[in-house]
Amino acid sequence: MVGGGQGAFIGAVHRQALALDGQAELVAGALSSTPERAYASGRELGLADARNHADWQSLLDDELKRTPDERIDFVTIVTPNHLHHSVARAFAAAGIHVVCDKPLVHTSEQAQDLVETVARSGSVFGVTYNYSGYPMVREARDLVAGGAIGEVRKVVVDYHQGWLATRLEGGDNKQAGWRTDPARSGAAGALGDIGSHAENLVATVTGLELESLCADLSALVPDRRLDDDASLLLRFKGGARGVLVASQIAVGCENDLRLRVFGSTGTLDWRQEQPEMLVHAPLDGPRRLLTRGSPWLGASARLATRLPAGHPEGFIEAFANVYLGVIAHIRALQQGVAPDPLRADYPTLADGARGVRFIEKAVESAASAQKWTAF
Repeated sequence: MVGGGQGAFIGAVHRQALALDGQAELVAGALSSTPERAYASGRELGLADARNHADWQSLLDDELKRTPDERIDFVTIVTPNHLHHSVARAFAAAGIHVVCDKPLVHTSEQAQDLVETVARSGSVFGVTYNYSGYPMVREARDLVAGGAIGEVRKVVVDYHQGWLATRLEGGDNKQAGWRTDPARSGAAGALGDIGSHAENLVATVTGLELESLCADLSALVPDRRLDDDASLLLRFKGGARGVLVASQIAVGCENDLRLRVFGSTGTLDWRQEQPEMLVHAPLDGPRRLLTRGSPWLGASARLATRLPAGHPEGFIEAFANVYLGVIAHIRALQQGVAPDPLRADYPTLADGARGVRFIEKAVESAASAQKWTAF
């Protein structure tokens, strides 16, 4: 693991998800931006001194000196965004598989560089859009693909949080500090942090491809350098339309992500804060409330489920499902067999690169007098 040490939020989430199914073990790390904190973080997690490193370059150098059977199988990158490209590129070029947090990198040029690097090395590369791991999101994806709601006509996705309703970056809040800093976060704030999740959720469930977008990005908290509120209109290839809202100044909201897909013969409605349920409203019948763990769900949703219906599963389990997909792909390569697409189910480098382009085009649209911007 690179990043995710003391004071980090998402690193602990990744470690919990990795440990959940007993399929992976954290054995090496460079866990923080300063040597002192990196070493202390590794000691807290029980890393052996020989594999507890001051920086990611030392971690990579040490692993490459080890025999293939002793070397790490993959690295997880959970640093602030500005470090993603250099770290991911180095490990992928060395033939080590990579899992990287989102958004992938700062620019499409960096994303393309990673695509080319991975094409040369053959490394597996996963991006942790964790909401794709929820069983009922996978059920929604399969229902759309199977024609359960007919032709998709409109998609509405909104992601509301309220934690940045005040200027937390002016104090000692580490998460607010780097997420609102253009040098570390990139060209977008709320759009990159949570809007990227919303974009991926739409693409995952519907399979629609963006044609153009019209974006309004605002920094509504005084003196904030990046957007904290984003509203977008979307046009998809084939004629479908969409609305995407991502806001971190919505007072009273916690992690309110909602997706509605409106088709010619029905609608699907899923909310992250009630993730066990998916509403299917067909044109010619009563609404159906589909619940996680039910035996009549599709294979993808059943495979992503650990506990019987009524025993809640959530955020960590969804994260773990992404990791299971990456691990299934790596194991298949190690065994010299083709990966099973049902099991090797995870957001790929292509998804991450598309997400970077989405952020860029939204920022371009927001700054343009023309507004509608081709994707």
